[in-house]
Amino acid sequence: MDDLERAKPESGFDPVLDDSDSGDEVSNPDVVRTISDRRRAQNAKFRSWLDRRMETVIREDVKQEMKAADDEELSIRNLMAKQESHVIISDPREYQIELFERAKAQNIIAVLDTGSGKTLIAVLLLKYTIDQELENRGMGKQRRISFFLVDSVTLVFQQFAVLECNLDHKVERFCGAMGVDLWTKDVWAKQFAENEVIVCTAEVLVQCLMHSFISIEQVNLLIFDEAHHAKKSHPYARIIKDFYLAVTDLSKRPRIFGMTASPVDAKVNVVQAARELETLLHCQICTTSDISMLSKSVSRPAEEVAVYPPLKAPFETPLHQELKARFGDVGVFQGHFVHSKEMSSELGRWCSDYYWLFALQEEQERKVERRVESRFHDTEGCKPITQLDAQIARLKEAGLLVRNHNFGLPERVLDSLSSKVLKLYDWLSLHFERPSDARCIVFVEKRHTAQLLENVFSQIGGPNLRTGTLIGTSRSTLVGIKSSLRQQVMTLIKFRKGELNCLFSTSIAEEGLDIPDCNLIVRFDLYKTMIQYIQSRGRARHRKSKYLHMIEAQNPIHRQALEEVRRSENLMRQFCQSLPADRLLRGNDDALEGMLEKHRGGRTYTEASTGAKLTYWSSLSVLSHFVGCLPQDADSSARATYVISCQAGKFLCEVILPENSPVRAAIGRPSTKKSMAKCSAAFEACILLRKGKYLDDYLLPIYTKQLPAMRNALLALNMKKSNIYTMRLKPSIWESSQGLVPGELFVLILDLTDGLDRPHLPLALLTRTPLPGFPEFPLYLDSGKKTMVITSSLPRSFRVSTDRLDQLTAFTLRVFKDPFNKTYEQDRAKMPYWLAPLSASQNSLRQEFTPVEELVDWETIRSVHDNEEFKWTKSMPNDFLTDRFLIDRWDGGRRFYSKGVVPGLKALDPLPEDAAKNKYNDNILDSTVSLWAKARAKATWDPEQPVLEAEKVLQRRNMLAEPEDKETTSKTKSYLCPEPLKISALPTRIATMCLAFPAIIHRLESYLIAIEACEVLEIKARTDLALEAITKDADNTEEHQEHERIHFQRGMGKNYERLEFMGDCFLKMATSISLFTQNPDNDEYEFHVKRMLMICNQNLFDTAVKLKLYEYIRSMSFSRRTWYPEGLKLLEGKGANKTGNEVLKHSLGDKTIADVCEALIGAAFLTRNKQDSWKPEDWDDAVKAVTNLVCSPDHDMHKWTDYLKVYKMPRYQTADVTASQRDLAAKVELEHDYHFRWPRLLRSAFVHPSYPFIWEKVPSYQRLEFLGDSLLDMASISHLFYRFPQKDPQWLTEHKMAMVSNKFLGAVCVRIGFHRHLRHNSSIIEYQIREYVTELQEAERDSNGARNYWTTVKAPPKCLPDIVESYVGAIFVDSGFDYNEVQRFFDTHIEWFFDDMSIYDTFANNHPTVSPPSSYTFPPVKLILPIQTHLHHILTNHIGCRDYRILAQEIPSIDGSVARVIAGVMIHDEVVAEGRAKSGKNAKVKASLVALDLIKGMAPFEFRAKFGCDCKPLEGNEMKVLQEDLVGSAI
Repeated sequence: MDDLERAKPESGFDPVLDDSDSGDEVSNPDVVRTISDRRRAQNAKFRSWLDRRMETVIREDVKQEMKAADDEELSIRNLMAKQESHVIISDPREYQIELFERAKAQNIIAVLDTGSGKTLIAVLLLKYTIDQELENRGMGKQRRISFFLVDSVTLVFQQFAVLECNLDHKVERFCGAMGVDLWTKDVWAKQFAENEVIVCTAEVLVQCLMHSFISIEQVNLLIFDEAHHAKKSHPYARIIKDFYLAVTDLSKRPRIFGMTASPVDAKVNVVQAARELETLLHCQICTTSDISMLSKSVSRPAEEVAVYPPLKAPFETPLHQELKARFGDVGVFQGHFVHSKEMSSELGRWCSDYYWLFALQEEQERKVERRVESRFHDTEGCKPITQLDAQIARLKEAGLLVRNHNFGLPERVLDSLSSKVLKLYDWLSLHFERPSDARCIVFVEKRHTAQLLENVFSQIGGPNLRTGTLIGTSRSTLVGIKSSLRQQVMTLIKFRKGELNCLFSTSIAEEGLDIPDCNLIVRFDLYKTMIQYIQSRGRARHRKSKYLHMIEAQNPIHRQALEEVRRSENLMRQFCQSLPADRLLRGNDDALEGMLEKHRGGRTYTEASTGAKLTYWSSLSVLSHFVGCLPQDADSSARATYVISCQAGKFLCEVILPENSPVRAAIGRPSTKKSMAKCSAAFEACILLRKGKYLDDYLLPIYTKQLPAMRNALLALNMKKSNIYTMRLKPSIWESSQGLVPGELFVLILDLTDGLDRPHLPLALLTRTPLPGFPEFPLYLDSGKKTMVITSSLPRSFRVSTDRLDQLTAFTLRVFKDPFNKTYEQDRAKMPYWLAPLSASQNSLRQEFTPVEELVDWETIRSVHDNEEFKWTKSMPNDFLTDRFLIDRWDGGRRFYSKGVVPGLKALDPLPEDAAKNKYNDNILDSTVSLWAKARAKATWDPEQPVLEAEKVLQRRNMLAEPEDKETTSKTKSYLCPEPLKISALPTRIATMCLAFPAIIHRLESYLIAIEACEVLEIKARTDLALEAITKDADNTEEHQEHERIHFQRGMGKNYERLEFMGDCFLKMATSISLFTQNPDNDEYEFHVKRMLMICNQNLFDTAVKLKLYEYIRSMSFSRRTWYPEGLKLLEGKGANKTGNEVLKHSLGDKTIADVCEALIGAAFLTRNKQDSWKPEDWDDAVKAVTNLVCSPDHDMHKWTDYLKVYKMPRYQTADVTASQRDLAAKVELEHDYHFRWPRLLRSAFVHPSYPFIWEKVPSYQRLEFLGDSLLDMASISHLFYRFPQKDPQWLTEHKMAMVSNKFLGAVCVRIGFHRHLRHNSSIIEYQIREYVTELQEAERDSNGARNYWTTVKAPPKCLPDIVESYVGAIFVDSGFDYNEVQRFFDTHIEWFFDDMSIYDTFANNHPTVSPPSSYTFPPVKLILPIQTHLHHILTNHIGCRDYRILAQEIPSIDGSVARVIAGVMIHDEVVAEGRAKSGKNAKVKASLVALDLIKGMAPFEFRAKFGCDCKPLEGNEMKVLQEDLVGSAI
């Protein structure tokens, strides 16, 4: 992280800038710190309150959701709770009681068929365990909890619903999808303390144990659902291997209860595998002692074999052949060709062809394109991009071919479908011949098989067959077939309700899921293991159900598979039945050690302080978590890359971490397996991270990965987030020319309009390259007077010899030495610029006629060059001491202007009372000398030397800011003796100008840096506007608040906020026009989405970071440490021991950087814009700025006329015009004086979306409305911007709201008469318009000429303001994108209403947070939340309370439901009102309404008594640190 250093988002500057000799920065940091600490405390209290409210909030929201009739709107948890299918029979059967009793006594694995009630045994055991646990706690023993472990996310919710219904104690459920990997020990400790049972995926418990959030001794019961998964590196096995066995005291190990339909899930020796499972889980396998009891409770299906004729050999269909002939060489299609050919045999010709539709549907085609691009860029070597373009073009061509293919319908013949599918059709036809409650599941091996069969049978299955698919949630690699967890749950609910009665399912339906009893189970694709056979058969639990094996005739493999699973099942059952009931669990640890020896997985690391344990396998997840939490740049990849090589017959792996990782790579130990080599590398990386303390004591990253504050607004930036960035100190023009000895110099004359506090002479700034002209800027003198710096860049240069260059160098370095106590090495090649005095005799009016070199006062330069200083001697005449610049040799802060010798005063006379005091003040000579005691004792001075009266130079460098009292109240009158002092060779008038030079050069360099920022964007902006655009003068500049700035930087001039406001408006307009012109077929919604992608702060921030615009932002005012030139070697003075140039860093919020982007657009816009006359070329730079900052193909224009060039008129616009459309154009022209060239375009502006397109073949106004909205925004904002140049963006925003509000534009629509032309197809709209027009016209008649009459009526139907915006869009397009027409419409119909803006000062308070109208409805349309809310007005102005905030935080969705936000109004650290909604804005609105109702009518004394308010008026520096954000933010 070179120039982009990540750090905590703290305000202020890099400590390196803590300048001890500069008092120009912060006035009272203690107050700031107090406010900051208080804010953090309030945030903590809000979180604490939120934690207490969370459970109640969720419960209340759940109740509300459960009332919804539509299952589609419910969360997964509520969906499952609503089904009422989880209440377990209260009286367990004998075999369940038998196994429960055995589970109480020892660890067992209950082997029972699917549907036999294994979960009930678990419930009984949990109740027993909890009862025992409560008794143990009563005896003072350690608290322990139970874990119900499952193998899939779906089962987490399912088993949780079961336990929640059947346990009296608190149960909770967790899975990785809920973001638990981001939780800390404290969060987990709270969950463990509040719950008795946790239902979770096994990986969640593994992570908790690994990070030592909980120890295995704190667990009293481990229930393993589908326990047969416990093998190899499965999380079940890791829990036992890594944690359970580590506890040597058997009494501290938890009880284990496993559940499975079969202990074996692979083709292995049944007895051996069963014993290994027993050993690994430290359990005994148990089943019912009387199998007859089980058979009475669980129905077994009748098994039948359906033999279908032999399948055809795989073949290529005509579509397959055409695709292969044209695209057979395309690499990404090879898998599809294989599958398509397989389908021809397995499912038939129709399915083989239809498979390609899945493979190349548009969404999947885009994914394939991205994969091809990724491979193209990943390959080594440079390939022409045309090669990639050709590949993409071929993909598109193939996709188009498939989508245009006529697939027809599947037919029940062998030419269309395979014999296997036709056999399945026969069976399904028999079972679903008539309407019934029958259910069927058809098991297949692959997802695309399930999807293809569902497509086939949805068309040929008949009216009584209602098909669906049930497939896994992971993404298919070949075809775009996927399913979410919610879709799975919804499918099962529909299956249970009978909305679906035939599911085509992969193996997901075999295991665990709560599926209704089925009448028919079909193994379309045969099982591969015994457990698949047992579990799928267990789904056929309905009485008289059938289990169908589909076998190909003359296929011995199929026969063998059937015989094998039956034989294995018999062996398994014989093994289970043969186990004696009183068998003891002996020697398991030793047996397990022997079994694990061959699977032992490398080293482990245990953190002694916490017990957190790192293993080879867990290191992969630890490292992945660490990488995911690293701060990410836009271009960086948040993943670890593993590179495996083979050395000496073993695999060696190196893991490479992202660039911003503190550990970049690690190499593992050689291993015989690739998987172990990968784990070894991850383990080594984790060890390095732990050693570097980048992993904490719990093996968690020290970085914090935050969930998005508002996941429904991912494109927004958090205003509070900041990072540390490099800041450019000097313009590159200096560095680029350093190192060369120039032969010619260019002159920039520096002077002041009203002089300085003393007489001065102008200076010349001499440079190797010409400097531009600079705008005037003010300096503030010690007297408080303002003077303007003026610069004049001479158009011609002058030749300079080496001797003269040396003289100039000496003079310039003397300027740095005498006034500022800096001695630099003399090196003319390294000088960035030179200073030279100008001849006093040259009048500025004659400069252009005078040879340039003659303007320079060479005599003074030679004098300074030849004389290091003047030393006083007895022979020196007194007149020589008059009007001299004097320097204290030992105190760099003491400089003086001498007035002359004072007759009558002697060196040893007492210091006069009116003189400024020094460290020693016994007499005048004593006061002159600033040496310390030891040196003073050795020094001797002439007691007969004269005494001078002098004026002490005030130590004030930041002349760009008005002086503070402390800077000007010091005494300056001094009495000095000349002998101890250095008499400078610089004349006083030149020294006076030199003392102003630091402020001048600081501002000039800022101007040059601003110009360079514009050059990065390839734009030209007025220099003062460019600097204004990049100036951030406070930590909260971007917040547009009325209160004082935080860490305000004095003397920086105007900040970027007004330009940002203007640039934001132009950005919105430019991107709207671009989208309109380039995407003629997109609807308004797509426009909004695409525009948001371009103009969102996140996009602007990303672009700015790529362009390194953060370097150019000016966030620091003048500093006496940084104005000096770079590149020169400092010999004496503060900082002489430093090496290299100073690197300055500043803290910038992400939003600040994005705002500066908009401000630069605003600067480019204002540079050439003329409010009274618009020309397209005047906006070219602003257009180019937008293009370079949004960095999107949706806006690639570089000048205004490019918009028109790319616009292709749609067919409807140029089609033949009807008489009705001509008539409309004539009528509208009478209402607004504009003649349409394209009347059909005008018609579109008046067509409501309810009006059928087919009637006139003219689209609705929505696209034009999108365009017109941005154009009216531009006209309104620019009007206010130019008319009120001193108003801040908050005021402009609030008053703009009136001009562009729907309420106002609806009134404009009626006033013009546009409402009469609307074409719609809705009686409701007609009624609403009629009612509104009547009310509005009555209000106008009763207003007595008041121009804000429209504010007194109800809101108009939305179609009326839409018409106005769409009409503006239409005239803009019709006129060839002539903005003059937009401005003319504004001037004609809108400006009149806002002649007096003061009548709209309270309009912004229409927001619901602010005195809501009775007709208010949620949410407001086109209304921006004003910060100066009504709540703020009441609390601040009426009651006088300032200690309040409105905070909001998202309650994250953990199970698929819509995320909610809860907001609270906090008054004096107590939350007094709350609101909940789906968005932060509306949540704050609701909370504000509650608070307003609470304090409504209260007198101030009542408020103070109720809320303990003791707020007092702010005074002094406290005003500078008034609260950052009165309406708060998401914390």
